[in-house]
Amino acid sequence: MVYTENTDAQILKTLGKKAEKAAERALERRVEKETTEKTEMVLDSIFEPGSKNEGKENSPRSKTHPSKTTRPKNPINTSSPSTMEDSNPSNTNELPTLNVYSKFDFVPGDKLLFFDDFSNDFIGDFPVKWNSNSGGELVEIHNEPDKWLKLSPGFTSQYIPDVTGLPKEFTVEFDVITTGLNKKTSSQSYLSIVVGDNNSFDKPKNFGMVEYPFCQFIDAGIIVENNINGKRALRNTIATDIRKIVLKKHHIAIAVNEQRFRMWSNEQKIVDVPRLLPTNVQMNAIKIGLRGIDTTVEGIYISNMKVAKGGVDLRRRLLSEGNISTNGILFDSGSANILPRSMGIIRQIYQVLQQDEDLKLKIVGHTDADGDDALNMELSKKRAEAVKNALATVYNVSSNRLQTEGKGASEPLSDNSTAEGKSMNRRVEFIRLAKTNQ
Repeated sequence: MVYTENTDAQILKTLGKKAEKAAERALERRVEKETTEKTEMVLDSIFEPGSKNEGKENSPRSKTHPSKTTRPKNPINTSSPSTMEDSNPSNTNELPTLNVYSKFDFVPGDKLLFFDDFSNDFIGDFPVKWNSNSGGELVEIHNEPDKWLKLSPGFTSQYIPDVTGLPKEFTVEFDVITTGLNKKTSSQSYLSIVVGDNNSFDKPKNFGMVEYPFCQFIDAGIIVENNINGKRALRNTIATDIRKIVLKKHHIAIAVNEQRFRMWSNEQKIVDVPRLLPTNVQMNAIKIGLRGIDTTVEGIYISNMKVAKGGVDLRRRLLSEGNISTNGILFDSGSANILPRSMGIIRQIYQVLQQDEDLKLKIVGHTDADGDDALNMELSKKRAEAVKNALATVYNVSSNRLQTEGKGASEPLSDNSTAEGKSMNRRVEFIRLAKTNQ
């Protein structure tokens, strides 16, 4: 049934306060019902190439051999003034403090399996270390130092990084920027992260999936779903309002510990499902999908994809082995400013120091080989000192229990000519010091 604006106004004027609220609740229930029905229909075809619901514009096509584009693209400006109706006021570079992340408990894996910041790819190309059935291209974004992959939406849209044979315990991290989100953004707009048993575009028989929404006019909720041996075993919607989070640049972190699946957006844990993934099944791919976005208005971009083995409990290793090395403590490029999402590791170090009041540690900073050796040495010292200061200021650890050292690029773990190698070499060590007689 369709009403004119005048008719709607006249009807609403005749309603009392209670009737208005009842009408609003009825409308919300109807929207939720329609949303659920549409979501069910879309999800049933999410991995099914050739579905009748699939738009012609987003038909599956491989882009493993993209054509080269030499002409540079203009950077996308995400910081221009805007209204809530027309576009989002997102991506203002508000810097969160370390204290905000003081209870953040995500710990990244310590053995790098995959890393891509697209530094070796050209603007306008599709990145060579990924596969997709939906295309996409690398772009520059105003005030952002990295290159970003612009995702193309579709009912079966999938982006698969070149990592396979996933361990039972691993972590996934990447950054997301959005543009153009507003009150008209569809309630069907979702980014999906799938851990599945195949690395093709076919629907896995075994998978765990999380989808989080970009919708702004309602709290669409986070969808969790899995399949075991080809049959859906779990599907639920988690009522977590992340509408403000997705308007700005945000960091997605995922920890898989066998069946358990946890996910954070910035410092907020938004998913924790103890048995999402099937047991005794080899997971072979991470797949990212996008649907429900109007590309003439809205844009979704990802960068800095990192997959690492481990990510469980560094505390036990530090106590049992006497030292740990991690590349999960991150800094601004060329700086000793700690990125707040590194606090999960620093928090675990604090817990070890809290458990044993006699324990003392040496913190050692390492850099990659980019730039001048002397500058790298100085930078590594400052980074070690920054970690010490975070432990002292955020967690009140006595600075007398902490020593620092910088080794620059003098002890590389991997090849400094690759993005993965550089990421491994940028690390922080924690070494337990021998107790001395007082």
